[in-house]
Amino acid sequence: MRIHTKPALSADQIASFLRDGFVRIDEAFTTKTAAQARAILWKATGCDPDNRSTWTRPVVRLGQFSQAPFKEAANMPKLHAAFDQLVGRDRWYARGSLGTFPVRFPSEDTPGDDGWHIDVSFGYENSDFMEWRANVSSKGRALLMLFLFSDVGADDAPTRIRVGSHIDVAKQLEPAGEAGLTLRELAADGFASSANRREELAVGKAGTVYLCHPFLVHAAQQHRGTEPRFMAQPALLPRVPISLRRADGDYSPVEQAILEAISRPRT
Repeated sequence: MRIHTKPALSADQIASFLRDGFVRIDEAFTTKTAAQARAILWKATGCDPDNRSTWTRPVVRLGQFSQAPFKEAANMPKLHAAFDQLVGRDRWYARGSLGTFPVRFPSEDTPGDDGWHIDVSFGYENSDFMEWRANVSSKGRALLMLFLFSDVGADDAPTRIRVGSHIDVAKQLEPAGEAGLTLRELAADGFASSANRREELAVGKAGTVYLCHPFLVHAAQQHRGTEPRFMAQPALLPRVPISLRRADGDYSPVEQAILEAISRPRT
């Protein structure tokens, strides 16, 4: 059932999304819901929360979870209202589950998955994930979302974000048209076009959600804290494809950001 509610984001927050490529929503879901979800996730890791000797890997990657706490977290009225504002009313699908959980444990070992990247969104039929693709109209993805199910501080492996990097990626994708580029092609130079962008960390209390432009460049990092970090990183899927040519001119902020980026002179 679709949830109707008042706007969740201010005009300043939407302007920040256009400029920076993301917006942070505090208390998007409750700490009680986060705790219920963590209990499920702990069991799935095969690790004992009270026995650190079982925390033997820097990252344990878990699949989809559709139990009640995850559905509740993904479908709070505040989030639905924000989806309407960023993607467009009736242009997205509500989530019945949350995506991959890379559970990160305190470790002296590097996780091995901490390179800069964007989350590509089609071409999944190829068995080589480096051949998965993205295009300038963000086929298959309306938003990247980061759901914090534990408190995440600067030492707790927060996702690193290159602020404003969605602009650089839009410019990179635009010449490739509808076919787009593979992750291998996009990452060939290590996303050098955004290397000088300011970095920000996706920190916050459990219940915080970051809504990110699909082209935002981000990276994992080593966990230097004391308690595991639980975070989901699902996509918001488009019900209506992202379009850069709307006859009525009714562009969403996701679309506006792309259009503004590709209209800017290249430097």
